[in-house]
Amino acid sequence: MTITRGYAATAAKAPLTPTTFERRAPREDDVSIDIKFCGVCHSDIHQARDEWGGAAFPMVPGHEVAGIVSAVGSKVTKFKVGDHVGVGCFVDSCTQCATRNVDLEQYMPGLVQTYNGVEGDGVTPTMGGYSEHMVVKEGYVLSIPDNLPLDAAAPLLCAGITLYSPLHHWKAGPGKKVAIIGMGGLGHMGVKLAHAMGADVTVLSQSLSKQEDGMRFGAAHYYATSDAATFDKLQGEFDLIINTVGANIDWNAYINLLKVDGTMVLIGVPEKPVPVMAHVLIGGRRTLAGSMIGSIKETQEMLDFCGKHDIVADIELIKIQDINDAYDRVIKSDVRYRFVIDIASLAA
Repeated sequence: MTITRGYAATAAKAPLTPTTFERRAPREDDVSIDIKFCGVCHSDIHQARDEWGGAAFPMVPGHEVAGIVSAVGSKVTKFKVGDHVGVGCFVDSCTQCATRNVDLEQYMPGLVQTYNGVEGDGVTPTMGGYSEHMVVKEGYVLSIPDNLPLDAAAPLLCAGITLYSPLHHWKAGPGKKVAIIGMGGLGHMGVKLAHAMGADVTVLSQSLSKQEDGMRFGAAHYYATSDAATFDKLQGEFDLIINTVGANIDWNAYINLLKVDGTMVLIGVPEKPVPVMAHVLIGGRRTLAGSMIGSIKETQEMLDFCGKHDIVADIELIKIQDINDAYDRVIKSDVRYRFVIDIASLAA
């Protein structure tokens, strides 16, 4: 066992505070990681505040983990000490399930969350990346390309793969018109990735306040959804729309922006149900779909793609002592575009 420092939520809606806890002893197939940076995902806030239910406390959040290998087990073959690595949203899965599919691992039963979960022994709680050290099975560790800075690469482990997966699945690329709803931590990654894939990218944002950034990230067009004329002008325009926002917006209005056979993919999770009118789908043989993170295989593919195209998140680096303020700012959309914790600040 290794005593590890971190920050934890001790109860729903309680501020995160310093803590120490035990990491399990490394096994022969484990990789030990010195965590250098951890991104702050909105889902960290939802879980730490028990807004989705099922939270277990104390909870150490964090599933956008970037660090350096400090030790490897005797049976580890993919990694060596000193490698730049990442850990995403899950650290284990059911390898014996009849439904197992490594290409769709994230949708199969038996997935073990990086935090707020229980390891394969059914007893040990998983603790996330707001901490200085992790021990993870080799098969759930990702290789981060050396040309990507670890701090700005950390959000790729959730925000990056969450956008890459639907863009890849629905074949965003040359000749395709793709719209990204929202220009936050997820949306800005969608713009960068869709542009690198060769798609014609449009941002649909509430205002034009981030237009300059959107064009810099690769958007060819940028519209304010607060302007009703936007929805008249863009009807039937897009092959693919990725909705990254968790606010309760009128999905019908956005579905009407799809071409025949177009698809709108939901990534954001609204607090309340959103009604969808059948005629907006029927009238254009359109599809309303959902997507969630990616498999380990696809996440590595995404990281390699980002390495090839020099894609990372735009970040604001913070000390871990500022995490509670960062949570409040995320809720207010006051970040461009992802907070990343400098784990070295734990020693302060």
